[in-house]
Amino acid sequence: QVQLVESGGGLVQAGGSLRLSCAASGRTFSDYAVGWFRQAPGKEREFVAAISWSGGTTRYADSVKGRFTISRDNAKNTVYLQMNRLKPEDTAVYYCAADRALGVLPSWYHYWGQGTQVTVSS
Repeated sequence: QVQLVESGGGLVQAGGSLRLSCAASGRTFSDYAVGWFRQAPGKEREFVAAISWSGGTTRYADSVKGRFTISRDNAKNTVYLQMNRLKPEDTAVYYCAADRALGVLPSWYHYWGQGTQVTVSS
């Protein structure tokens, strides 16, 4: 079992930045790939970014490419999502998820956090 806790969400003006953190406990976190997903009201949960266990492979949704950066610090059991040039359409609950390998579908991931709210005002 892996427990994931997201933090760092909040309210920010359009064009601003936030850094989300996903802290893990339980199983050895460095063994897991981690993805970030988001879900806005009335919408499906969608892929945002993912990173392999080593950090050597990253993937981004087209909607965030060039603005968001995913990284990890395995020594701290933490994965980060740096979000720059935020837009109102980025408003959503952001979730981190972990599994043995990188994937882009929510169904791929076995372990999930409870989410952190990101609100971007215009």
